[in-house]
Amino acid sequence: MPRTRSILLTLLLLCGALPLFAQKSYTLKSPDGQLSVTVRTGDRLTYTVTRNDSTILEPSQIALELLDGRTLGVASRLRDTRSRSVDETIDAPFYKRAQVEDRYNLLTLRFRDRFSVEFRAYDEAVAYRFVTDFDEPYVVKNEIARFEFGADCPIHIPYARTRGPITRQYNCTFENVYTTTTLRETNPEKLAFLPVVVEKGGCQVCIAEADVEHYPGMFVWNPQHETALTGHFAPLPDKVEQGGYNFLQGVVLSRHPYIAPCDGARTLPWRIVIVAAEARQLADNDMVYRLASPSRVEDISWIRPGKVAWEWWNACGLKGVDFEAGINNATYKAYIDFAAKYGIEYILLDDGWSERGKADLMLVVPQIDLRELVAYGRERGVGILLWAGYKAFDRDMERVCAHYAAMGIKGFKIDYMDHDDQTIVDFHYRAAATAARHHLVLDFHGTYKPTGLNRTYPNVLNFEGVYGLEQCKINMGDEDQVTYDVMIPFLRMVAGPADYTPGAMRNASKENFRQVHSEPMSQGTRCRQLAAYILFEAPLAMLCDSPWAYEREAECTRFIAGVPTTWDETVALDGRIGDYAALARRKGDVWYVAAMTDWDARELELDLSMLGEGDFEAELFRDGRNARRFASDYVREQVAIPADRRLRVPLAPGGGCALRIVRK
Repeated sequence: MPRTRSILLTLLLLCGALPLFAQKSYTLKSPDGQLSVTVRTGDRLTYTVTRNDSTILEPSQIALELLDGRTLGVASRLRDTRSRSVDETIDAPFYKRAQVEDRYNLLTLRFRDRFSVEFRAYDEAVAYRFVTDFDEPYVVKNEIARFEFGADCPIHIPYARTRGPITRQYNCTFENVYTTTTLRETNPEKLAFLPVVVEKGGCQVCIAEADVEHYPGMFVWNPQHETALTGHFAPLPDKVEQGGYNFLQGVVLSRHPYIAPCDGARTLPWRIVIVAAEARQLADNDMVYRLASPSRVEDISWIRPGKVAWEWWNACGLKGVDFEAGINNATYKAYIDFAAKYGIEYILLDDGWSERGKADLMLVVPQIDLRELVAYGRERGVGILLWAGYKAFDRDMERVCAHYAAMGIKGFKIDYMDHDDQTIVDFHYRAAATAARHHLVLDFHGTYKPTGLNRTYPNVLNFEGVYGLEQCKINMGDEDQVTYDVMIPFLRMVAGPADYTPGAMRNASKENFRQVHSEPMSQGTRCRQLAAYILFEAPLAMLCDSPWAYEREAECTRFIAGVPTTWDETVALDGRIGDYAALARRKGDVWYVAAMTDWDARELELDLSMLGEGDFEAELFRDGRNARRFASDYVREQVAIPADRRLRVPLAPGGGCALRIVRK
């Protein structure tokens, strides 16, 4: 064999045994030094997350597969790296705290193919995103986002409830209880929506995302029974037909073989790995809000968070009136009177005020005179919100917003999106921007979890994407609402506020609960319902029950009406996923504290050291001695806060407590 051919063969064999591109590694540490991410380049781009000496994520691949055949992050040539430290403060006007600390270390890897990947290391999380700088638009065929745990860890995961193949599961309401299982035992035929929590190394590891704009949201799944989760994205819709409930939904008939057309120069969504040493830390986490784009609304003085008297859950239920309650002005005037009496900011006209089956919000049913209701509410300091189906709102968004804003309507609850592909994500941003121009607030119902849109457009006050109290009326099978309630503070609410719609005055024990449409009830105790207004974040919070029920329970109603919906400070006190949760929030000089338990009775010792020096007393609502049998049984009492700041409160099965604490 000629010598030159021999040398060539040897080189080829060596190339087969070694990476084609030399591997390099870069380690970024959190400001406190406990959390670190190691990024490796070469044939593949991977990252590893460790906390102290414990590996949280094994090397996990990330990449962007483009429709033109390029793959960003595979055999990509590194140009240079940049790093810096950031220590800033974000103003958060309609949030669970007035200001958010934004303190992290940043590593940017810039590649010769005109893209970069940014990594941030916070004390409680690692996050990364792709950034492109192309001259021409491009199309993302798929994104590779792996989360390699390397062991069969416990996981709390919400599956898409839609039955059938994966292609049907893209259409879901993003509402389900959590399945607690292990990574290898997750259902290989089901997509799951974020956030999810994996327990590893004594930590709670929450996977989330933020700043999802002009891009689909991320599902995760595990089709091969691995010890890993893989990101999965709904392809871009191709053919969409108006249909579904009252022709208010977009029914996807076919999809493109890619997930997102993109502008050449842009940032992509943040992928977040939150690492909490204690579960309670997840109940007070700011990562999604931090990583969202800053506000695009310059004047926010007109935005008014608050509570909403709501008629749908209680089926317009009124007693002791001389008219037939229903979708008519007399009923809504009664709701306005109730709201005005208790200082409630809004009432909501839910499904039924516009003509059914037309998907046209300009067609109001003859039983409703909106101008009269607006004037009646204005005289009493109560604003009017309107429910709107997605397709009805989208068909003529500008005209609808201009018309109803001029009339004096204060905002919309928009429902039935039921996707998180790029088309639907774009709708949310268009709706938020259009509503902001007309000084309208929004509540996105029938939608995916929040990804920070409430920071970018502060007029978006709330989101559903939660298995809320409405399920007790319409979909409750064997689902356990009480256990779910003590899971969502550590999972769903990591993403942001939730339109859970609490406030039931008919309360049932596990044995007595049944699903009733016209006079619905909640699972768990009365005090649990009061606690929900503190424990569950909701800048726009519904009162789901009827005015007559609240009048009959005026003591509880006055407490609910007095609870703020935005806060200056939040402190997570205690909790275990699926067992119990306890949290404190401050508005001005007043602290509110709430706790909930699962179906196990327990006595919690609340650590109220956040109060600081001085003497304090509290209005306490706690479960009554017979709340185990009669869930509406409760005690209201005034208690002095002990000098050691340790207050013991008993919780009944499915129970809760709520406190309002003031300085003496």
